Amino acid sequence: MEERLVARAGLRFVAVPAGGVHGLAPWRVMWNLVKLTQGWGAACRLGRRERPAALFATGGYASIPVALAARALGVPILVYLPDIEPGLAVRAIARLAARVAVTVEDSRSYFPARKVVVTGYPVRAEFDGLDRTRAMDSLGLVPDDGLAVSAKVPVLLVMGGSRGARSINQALDGVLEQVLELAHVVHVSGELDWPWVAERRAALPAALKARYHAFPYLHEEMGCALAAADLALCRAGASTLGELPFFGLPAVLVPYPHAWRYQRVNADWLVGRGAAVRLDDEQLPGELLPTLRRLLKDRGRLSDMRERMRALARPDAATRLAAELCALAER
Repeated sequence: MEERLVARAGLRFVAVPAGGVHGLAPWRVMWNLVKLTQGWGAACRLGRRERPAALFATGGYASIPVALAARALGVPILVYLPDIEPGLAVRAIARLAARVAVTVEDSRSYFPARKVVVTGYPVRAEFDGLDRTRAMDSLGLVPDDGLAVSAKVPVLLVMGGSRGARSINQALDGVLEQVLELAHVVHVSGELDWPWVAERRAALPAALKARYHAFPYLHEEMGCALAAADLALCRAGASTLGELPFFGLPAVLVPYPHAWRYQRVNADWLVGRGAAVRLDDEQLPGELLPTLRRLLKDRGRLSDMRERMRALARPDAATRLAAELCALAER
């Protein structure tokens, strides 16, 4: 996925061998340690060839061999924590790093104070200035389609990250007709579930089909989907800490249950500030429809959640991160 996105952005992609070591069988850990050693060698060769002025790392096991190579070559490191709570890789790299950037103030306590700067979560430049009306036109959304009694039909954005989220897709499938009676649905299903999602849409009655806007993936149009929505149903990956506040978009967050507790901590941080509600995977079959119905029909609560979410935005996060990186490089 990352390689395709990097190529789409017109950047060069170089793969470095790596592997995780947390929570795996012993034989797998041993093999991944070999891969990490190979990755360190490959990163050292790459570093000697490219002679970088600074390294920007965001954690994950793939960052470990590159960070070790940078330290060996005397390259200063800026490590960025996108989530609220750091994982093992970010904690390890932070020991080697000259600077540690974090998304929110609450993350300061995990690192030495002298290294930490709070930047916020960076969002794409093309998100700036997106108009809701223009965004709805771009996605083919009709504000008043005659199905609803009210003058304005709300828009629900359902997404599951770059690869989709099967539990969310399946839960929506079970209550799709009822949800479409309440709102337009922009559904980014992910490539894996797209075949049956497309079939499901094709089988809907014409009136409901007009409200169901399904896509396997959105690239440049993702900003329009976020700008047009009144409510999001999604996982709680790090991007929710930046993109949802940027658009002031309240959310029903469903943390991915197999990603340690990162997403749960992210979700609870937003829930604790009144900007989102949380449903766990096992709650989706019974609680998804009642939760969506309560929120979509309560415009006062949605408006309050929207303001609380917008208050968390840091629209200058990318500029702040770039400034930190350039400062390290200029040393």
